[in-house]
Amino acid sequence: MKLSNSFSGALRTFAYFMASGSQYTLKGIDYISLYGNEPSAIEQVYAIFANVIELDNNGKVLNAKYAEKRATDYLRAYCDPSFKVDPPYEDWEIALHEPPPLKDQV
Repeated sequence: MKLSNSFSGALRTFAYFMASGSQYTLKGIDYISLYGNEPSAIEQVYAIFANVIELDNNGKVLNAKYAEKRATDYLRAYCDPSFKVDPPYEDWEIALHEPPPLKDQV
């Protein structure tokens, strides 16, 4: 099974705005310097995005903007300790799941 075009589009768009420094939910936060210097912070953002995003039975993304907000709130709090994520993250939102094997299984 492949991921849906809807999910692919949501992920691509989120990745573009994150990598370009123009993510609207991070306006005023200098997060670009974290790329290459603090990769675990960026890893956590994408993990939250992937954990929070929801798809319907046809693979259509239902909550892309909410997933972006939950993900980028982590980075905002990381860069600005006075920012409090509300509501606080639940364990399932911030879970870092097992990576794929080093070799494809096909």
